[in-house]
Formats: sequence, C-alpha cells, structure tokens
Amino acid sequence: MLKKNAVETILGAVVLLMAGTFISFAMNMVDIGEVDGYEVSAAFLKVGGLTDGSDVRLNGVKIGTVSDLTLDYETYDAVVKMSIRSDIKLPVDSVASIGSSGIIGGKFVAIRPGGEKDVVSKGGALTKTEDFKSLEDQVGEIIFLATGG
Repeated sequence: MLKKNAVETILGAVVLLMAGTFISFAMNMVDIGEVDGYEVSAAFLKVGGLTDGSDVRLNGVKIGTVSDLTLDYETYDAVVKMSIRSDIKLPVDSVASIGSSGIIGGKFVAIRPGGEKDVVSKGGALTKTEDFKSLEDQVGEIIFLATGG
C-alpha cells in the first residue's frame, strides 16, 4: 500500500511540474500586457466585443494595445483609445478596423497603413475607420446579394 502511494505522489509531482513548465512557457511566448507608447484614438459605430487590453495589429504584428473604450455622448460612437509603440509612426490616412481571431476568437484593432508622409501625433486620432461586422451582418449581406435584393 505504501509503495502505491509513493508512485501516485511521484506521478502527481511530475504532472504538476509539467503544468508549471507549460504555464511558464505560455506566459513567456504570449505577449500579454499594455504597450508603452503614445496614445491614439479612433471612433467606431460598433466594436463587437473589443475589450481593454485587446491587441492593436499592423499587418498582423502587435504594435499596441487597447487602453480604453468610451462612448462619445454627442455622436454615440464607441471611442477606442490605443497605446501604440513609440517606434511605430502611423500615417494620418491609416485605416482602423475591428478584426476577429476566428469565429470564437478575441477581437483586435487592425490598422492598414496609409501612404501619407504626415503621421498621427501623440493624442491624435485615426479618422478613417471600418466598423465591426458581426457574423449575422455578413450572413445578411450574403442573403441580400444572393436574392438580388
């Protein structure tokens, strides 16, 4: 009986050690945390589940994080404040849109850089935005197009 308990204890310790190693590896590989940099904002009609701490990506590469979501009480737009890495200079005609990492994946802000020489200043805003399209919106558009509506 004592031998069986010792084997179970050793196996339990190995499982805990492996779980700890996996968690440590995952924490080091995943870039979690707010990016220090300059603040930029963008207004959207709807943000579709975007949250504080969500990624801001440029061509799929994380360049910042969403730092705050507020409501503009005059236009009723969702204002997204983002912290962008200080080494990234966004052209003023860049386009911000809300993307999704798959059907049940998290949301992120996707930025497509523009071609202007002027860049968005600290505290500035991206004026060109594309609103989030939910799965229901996309299915509705397909049905509308398919029925010739």
